[in-house]
Amino acid sequence: MSKRQLLVLAGFLAACGGDRKMIAIGPPPAKATTGALAGPLCSGQSCKCMESPEEAGVPESAGLKRFEIKLGPTPHDLWVTLPGVVLYKSPERATMCFYVDLPTGVHAVELRASNESGVAAAIAVSELGAKVKSAYATFRFSCGSPGGVCALEELDGKKAEYQQAKKNTHDACGSTKVKELIWDTGRSPDGIVPNVIAMRMKLQIYKFQPDKPHGDPSCGAGDGKRRDQAPEEPAESAEPAEPTPPAP
Repeated sequence: MSKRQLLVLAGFLAACGGDRKMIAIGPPPAKATTGALAGPLCSGQSCKCMESPEEAGVPESAGLKRFEIKLGPTPHDLWVTLPGVVLYKSPERATMCFYVDLPTGVHAVELRASNESGVAAAIAVSELGAKVKSAYATFRFSCGSPGGVCALEELDGKKAEYQQAKKNTHDACGSTKVKELIWDTGRSPDGIVPNVIAMRMKLQIYKFQPDKPHGDPSCGAGDGKRRDQAPEEPAESAEPAEPTPPAP
Protein backbone atom coordinates (compact mmCIF):
# COMPACT_ATOMS: atom_id res chain seq x y z
CA MET A 1 0.00 0.00 0.00
CA SER A 2 1.37 3.39 -1.00
CA LYS A 3 2.01 6.21 1.46
CA ARG A 4 -0.86 8.19 -0.05
CA GLN A 5 -3.25 5.24 0.38
CA LEU A 6 -2.19 4.87 4.01
CA LEU A 7 -2.92 8.55 4.67
CA VAL A 8 -6.36 8.23 3.09
CA LEU A 9 -7.13 5.13 5.16
CA ALA A 10 -5.97 6.85 8.36
CA GLY A 11 -8.21 9.82 7.62
CA PHE A 12 -11.18 7.54 6.97
CA LEU A 13 -10.67 5.65 10.24
CA ALA A 14 -10.34 8.91 12.18
CA ALA A 15 -13.59 10.19 10.65
CA CYS A 16 -15.43 6.97 11.54
CA GLY A 17 -14.06 6.86 15.06
CA GLY A 18 -14.58 10.53 15.88
CA ASP A 19 -12.75 11.80 18.94
CA ARG A 20 -13.86 8.99 21.25
CA LYS A 21 -10.99 7.07 22.79
CA MET A 22 -11.20 3.35 22.16
CA ILE A 23 -11.26 0.57 24.78
CA ALA A 24 -11.70 -3.16 24.43
CA ILE A 25 -15.24 -4.48 24.78
CA GLY A 26 -15.66 -8.01 26.06
CA PRO A 27 -18.54 -10.01 27.49
CA PRO A 28 -20.45 -8.36 30.36
CA PRO A 29 -20.29 -9.61 33.95
CA ALA A 30 -22.79 -12.12 35.28
CA LYS A 31 -26.28 -10.79 35.92
CA ALA A 32 -25.85 -10.46 39.66
CA THR A 33 -24.79 -7.93 42.27
CA THR A 34 -21.76 -9.07 44.25
CA GLY A 35 -19.59 -7.48 46.94
CA ALA A 36 -20.29 -5.37 49.99
CA LEU A 37 -23.11 -2.83 49.99
CA ALA A 38 -23.38 -0.26 52.78
CA GLY A 39 -25.93 1.45 54.96
CA PRO A 40 -29.46 0.99 56.32
CA LEU A 41 -31.11 1.19 52.89
CA CYS A 42 -29.38 -2.02 51.75
CA SER A 43 -30.39 -5.57 52.54
CA GLY A 44 -28.56 -8.49 51.01
CA GLN A 45 -27.59 -7.48 47.48
CA SER A 46 -30.21 -4.77 46.90
CA CYS A 47 -30.92 -1.28 48.21
CA LYS A 48 -33.78 1.19 48.30
CA CYS A 49 -33.24 4.62 46.75
CA MET A 50 -32.87 7.37 49.33
CA GLU A 51 -35.26 10.28 49.56
CA SER A 52 -32.71 12.33 51.55
CA PRO A 53 -28.97 11.87 52.30
CA GLU A 54 -29.73 11.26 55.98
CA GLU A 55 -31.55 8.03 55.08
CA ALA A 56 -28.38 6.51 53.61
CA GLY A 57 -26.46 6.77 56.89
CA VAL A 58 -22.71 7.28 57.31
CA PRO A 59 -19.76 4.85 57.23
CA GLU A 60 -19.00 3.10 60.49
CA SER A 61 -15.23 3.20 59.95
CA ALA A 62 -13.04 6.30 59.74
CA GLY A 63 -11.48 7.12 56.40
CA LEU A 64 -14.45 5.96 54.33
CA LYS A 65 -16.98 7.96 52.32
CA ARG A 66 -20.40 6.72 51.26
CA PHE A 67 -21.55 6.97 47.66
CA GLU A 68 -24.90 6.39 46.01
CA ILE A 69 -24.71 4.81 42.54
CA LYS A 70 -28.04 5.10 40.75
CA LEU A 71 -28.54 3.16 37.52
CA GLY A 72 -31.35 4.07 35.12
CA PRO A 73 -33.99 4.86 34.17
CA THR A 74 -33.64 2.39 31.32
CA PRO A 75 -35.29 -0.93 30.42
CA HIS A 76 -31.90 -2.47 29.61
CA ASP A 77 -29.20 -4.34 31.52
CA LEU A 78 -26.65 -2.11 33.28
CA TRP A 79 -23.57 -3.02 35.30
CA VAL A 80 -21.10 -0.97 37.32
CA THR A 81 -17.83 -2.60 38.33
CA LEU A 82 -15.58 -1.31 41.12
CA PRO A 83 -12.69 -3.18 42.74
CA GLY A 84 -14.36 -6.11 44.53
CA VAL A 85 -17.91 -5.02 43.68
CA VAL A 86 -20.30 -5.58 40.77
CA LEU A 87 -23.62 -3.68 40.73
CA TYR A 88 -26.28 -5.04 38.36
CA LYS A 89 -29.55 -3.41 37.26
CA SER A 90 -31.96 -5.82 35.60
CA PRO A 91 -34.47 -4.95 32.84
CA GLU A 92 -37.29 -5.70 35.29
CA ARG A 93 -36.58 -2.47 37.21
CA ALA A 94 -36.21 0.87 35.44
CA THR A 95 -34.03 2.37 38.19
CA MET A 96 -31.95 0.81 40.94
CA CYS A 97 -29.77 2.39 43.63
CA PHE A 98 -26.74 1.02 45.42
CA TYR A 99 -24.63 2.35 48.31
CA VAL A 100 -20.92 1.65 48.73
CA ASP A 101 -18.22 2.90 51.09
CA LEU A 102 -14.90 3.87 49.48
CA PRO A 103 -11.63 4.99 51.08
CA THR A 104 -9.52 7.97 50.13
CA GLY A 105 -7.56 7.36 46.94
CA VAL A 106 -8.16 6.43 43.32
CA HIS A 107 -10.76 3.86 42.29
CA ALA A 108 -11.36 2.43 38.83
CA VAL A 109 -15.02 2.30 37.79
CA GLU A 110 -16.57 0.74 34.69
CA LEU A 111 -20.13 1.17 33.39
CA ARG A 112 -21.48 -1.42 30.99
CA ALA A 113 -24.83 -1.26 29.15
CA SER A 114 -26.13 -3.92 26.79
CA ASN A 115 -29.17 -4.49 24.55
CA GLU A 116 -28.93 -6.09 21.13
CA SER A 117 -31.27 -3.75 19.23
CA GLY A 118 -29.96 -0.51 20.76
CA VAL A 119 -29.19 0.52 24.30
CA ALA A 120 -30.08 3.32 26.70
CA ALA A 121 -27.84 4.01 29.68
CA ALA A 122 -27.89 6.30 32.70
CA ILE A 123 -25.74 6.53 35.82
CA ALA A 124 -25.62 9.03 38.66
CA VAL A 125 -22.76 8.83 41.17
CA SER A 126 -23.33 10.93 44.30
CA GLU A 127 -20.91 11.49 47.17
CA LEU A 128 -22.85 11.69 50.43
CA GLY A 129 -21.45 14.41 52.68
CA ALA A 130 -21.61 13.25 56.29
CA LYS A 131 -20.64 16.66 57.67
CA VAL A 132 -23.43 18.73 56.09
CA LYS A 133 -25.83 15.89 55.10
CA SER A 134 -25.75 16.76 51.42
CA ALA A 135 -25.53 14.72 48.23
CA TYR A 136 -22.97 15.91 45.68
CA ALA A 137 -23.33 15.35 41.95
CA THR A 138 -20.00 13.57 41.52
CA PHE A 139 -20.82 12.28 38.03
CA ARG A 140 -23.86 12.18 35.75
CA PHE A 141 -24.22 10.37 32.44
CA SER A 142 -27.21 9.44 30.32
CA CYS A 143 -27.62 8.54 26.67
CA GLY A 144 -30.99 7.60 25.20
CA SER A 145 -32.55 7.68 28.67
CA PRO A 146 -35.41 7.75 29.32
CA GLY A 147 -37.61 6.47 26.53
CA GLY A 148 -35.18 5.98 23.64
CA VAL A 149 -31.84 4.52 22.58
CA CYS A 150 -28.41 6.11 22.61
CA ALA A 151 -27.06 7.63 19.38
CA LEU A 152 -23.39 8.06 18.48
CA GLU A 153 -23.96 11.78 17.94
CA GLU A 154 -25.33 12.08 21.48
CA LEU A 155 -22.21 10.39 22.84
CA ASP A 156 -19.99 12.81 20.94
CA GLY A 157 -21.92 15.68 22.51
CA LYS A 158 -21.29 14.20 25.95
CA LYS A 159 -17.54 14.35 25.40
CA ALA A 160 -17.72 18.08 24.68
CA GLU A 161 -19.85 18.53 27.80
CA TYR A 162 -17.40 16.69 30.07
CA GLN A 163 -14.43 18.62 28.70
CA GLN A 164 -15.94 21.71 30.30
CA ALA A 165 -15.66 20.24 33.81
CA LYS A 166 -13.13 22.45 35.60
CA LYS A 167 -10.23 20.44 37.04
CA ASN A 168 -12.21 17.19 36.51
CA THR A 169 -14.67 18.28 39.19
CA HIS A 170 -18.35 17.94 38.32
CA ASP A 171 -19.56 19.22 41.71
CA ALA A 172 -17.34 21.94 43.16
CA CYS A 173 -18.80 21.45 46.63
CA GLY A 174 -17.78 17.78 46.89
CA SER A 175 -14.43 16.10 47.49
CA THR A 176 -14.26 13.73 44.50
CA LYS A 177 -12.92 14.21 40.98
CA VAL A 178 -13.60 12.13 37.86
CA LYS A 179 -10.48 11.42 35.81
CA GLU A 180 -9.47 9.47 32.69
CA LEU A 181 -13.02 9.16 31.37
CA ILE A 182 -13.17 7.06 28.18
CA TRP A 183 -15.80 4.96 26.42
CA ASP A 184 -16.47 2.85 23.38
CA THR A 185 -19.47 1.17 21.76
CA GLY A 186 -20.55 -1.91 19.89
CA ARG A 187 -22.99 -1.72 16.97
CA SER A 188 -26.51 -3.11 16.72
CA PRO A 189 -27.29 -5.47 13.81
CA ASP A 190 -28.47 -2.55 11.68
CA GLY A 191 -25.16 -0.76 12.34
CA ILE A 192 -26.88 2.52 13.21
CA VAL A 193 -26.99 2.69 17.03
CA PRO A 194 -24.82 1.19 19.79
CA ASN A 195 -25.92 -2.12 21.28
CA VAL A 196 -23.17 -1.93 23.91
CA ILE A 197 -21.68 0.98 25.83
CA ALA A 198 -18.50 0.46 27.86
CA MET A 199 -17.32 3.44 29.91
CA ARG A 200 -14.32 3.66 32.20
CA MET A 201 -13.26 6.36 34.63
CA LYS A 202 -11.37 6.86 37.88
CA LEU A 203 -12.82 8.41 41.00
CA GLN A 204 -10.19 10.37 42.92
CA ILE A 205 -11.49 10.74 46.47
CA TYR A 206 -9.85 13.36 48.66
CA LYS A 207 -9.40 13.14 52.41
CA PHE A 208 -11.17 16.36 53.47
CA GLN A 209 -14.85 16.32 54.43
CA PRO A 210 -16.93 18.79 52.36
CA ASP A 211 -18.27 21.54 54.59
CA LYS A 212 -20.69 23.22 52.17
CA PRO A 213 -23.94 21.80 50.80
CA HIS A 214 -24.45 20.91 47.14
CA GLY A 215 -25.25 24.04 45.14
CA ASP A 216 -23.59 26.52 47.49
CA PRO A 217 -22.50 29.37 45.16
CA SER A 218 -19.27 29.92 47.08
CA CYS A 219 -17.93 26.45 46.23
CA GLY A 220 -14.88 26.63 44.00
CA ALA A 221 -14.68 30.40 44.24
CA GLY A 222 -11.30 30.44 46.02
CA ASP A 223 -7.85 29.76 44.65
CA GLY A 224 -8.65 26.08 44.43
CA LYS A 225 -6.51 23.95 46.67
CA ARG A 226 -7.20 23.41 50.37
CA ARG A 227 -4.36 22.33 52.61
CA ASP A 228 -6.22 19.13 53.48
CA GLN A 229 -7.26 18.39 49.91
CA ALA A 230 -4.19 16.44 48.83
CA PRO A 231 -5.19 12.80 48.41
CA GLU A 232 -3.55 9.97 50.24
CA GLU A 233 -1.13 8.04 48.05
CA PRO A 234 -2.05 4.38 48.58
CA ALA A 235 -1.50 1.89 45.80
CA GLU A 236 -4.05 2.63 43.12
CA SER A 237 -7.10 0.40 43.21
CA ALA A 238 -7.05 -2.44 40.75
CA GLU A 239 -8.50 -1.83 37.30
CA PRO A 240 -11.46 -3.95 36.24
CA ALA A 241 -10.17 -7.00 34.39
CA GLU A 242 -9.66 -6.44 30.65
CA PRO A 243 -12.39 -8.54 28.99
CA THR A 244 -11.87 -10.67 25.92
CA PRO A 245 -13.88 -9.85 22.79
CA PRO A 246 -17.21 -11.70 22.57
CA ALA A 247 -17.73 -14.47 20.09
CA PRO A 248 -19.50 -13.36 16.87
